[in-house]
Amino acid sequence: MKNLITVTSPLLPNLDKLNELMQDIWSRRWITNMGEYHQELEHKLAEHLEVEYLSLFTNGTLPLITALQALDIHEGEVITSPYSFVATSHAIWWNRLTPVFVDVDPCTGNIDPSKIEAAITDKTVAILPVHCYGCPCDVERIDEIARTYNLKVIYDAAHAFGVKLHGKSILEYGNISTISFHATKVYNTIEGGALVCHSAEMKRLIDQLKNFGFEDETVVLAPGINSKMDEVRSAYGLLNLQQVDVAIAARKRVAQRYTEAIKSINGIELFPYIESLGAEQGFEWNCAYYPILINEAEYGMTRDELYEKMKVANVYGRRYFYPLITAFEPYKDYLSAAPENLPVAKRIANQVICLPMHHALSDNDVKRVIEIICNL
Repeated sequence: MKNLITVTSPLLPNLDKLNELMQDIWSRRWITNMGEYHQELEHKLAEHLEVEYLSLFTNGTLPLITALQALDIHEGEVITSPYSFVATSHAIWWNRLTPVFVDVDPCTGNIDPSKIEAAITDKTVAILPVHCYGCPCDVERIDEIARTYNLKVIYDAAHAFGVKLHGKSILEYGNISTISFHATKVYNTIEGGALVCHSAEMKRLIDQLKNFGFEDETVVLAPGINSKMDEVRSAYGLLNLQQVDVAIAARKRVAQRYTEAIKSINGIELFPYIESLGAEQGFEWNCAYYPILINEAEYGMTRDELYEKMKVANVYGRRYFYPLITAFEPYKDYLSAAPENLPVAKRIANQVICLPMHHALSDNDVKRVIEIICNL
């Protein structure tokens, strides 16, 4: 059987260089609690991502939970997307808030701003959009809605490492943005994440909340949690930061090869931004994923049949995001979760498959994937 081609593959630092940093950490005997590598990684990530205030976390979910707490949002409704990883909605649930799901834009898979405005009630307190697959939301329209109705905006930018819109980091929009450094992401610290805010005062509060609420050794100001990144993963992250731009360039080459081969195949639909890597829409894409949509009538097989065909050939795609969050037990009974309210999201979820996309794909790997998709 041919070698396995996975949908993602982690960006890994050089092991010898990592061992050097591990030896230094061992000699310092300071392995957590915002040590030297943690502080250095915060600084260098903020510099790399062109943001001013960034706080590291131990995973990508806790920044979402903490963002709502930092903005003092304790009750009410939060408008969000059903087309995302379930952590987006879980963060709302853990804060004892009510998620309100609205449909998505068929051209991006991102939350549809016109549906946001229609869903606002006197209970609405915030909007939690997702930059799906690293494609920016309509941030200007969303921020305009938020200003009009006095709502907070937290962007789930889990997929959006390094993405820019009109030359500006996508993380600069909204009140807060969060990002994931999970092993499956463009940039990873094995597990990890960050929260980006816009003032020193807010960063100070966030840093307290991720450390049990401590202001100093003897004063606790808030019921925080322990979500600090340790020194080992911080060192790993520093090394990966040195090679992430090269990895993104490799992803772009894979995306270009995929697009050339499949853009004219009947029954396969691409999100419009993919063919130009976002350039025509004014943004710089990181090729976090490569989603395609399968039209059964034109393509000759269902999305699930293609998914199984790929698996037989030892090529693993992913139906990402399927099913919708609104199909899961914690959320399926909300009124806003009714399938008839979410026709676009439902269609995309039933048609989508993400092709293998990562920096380590060889030319032969890409060729194998294309041959399967093109029925060669």
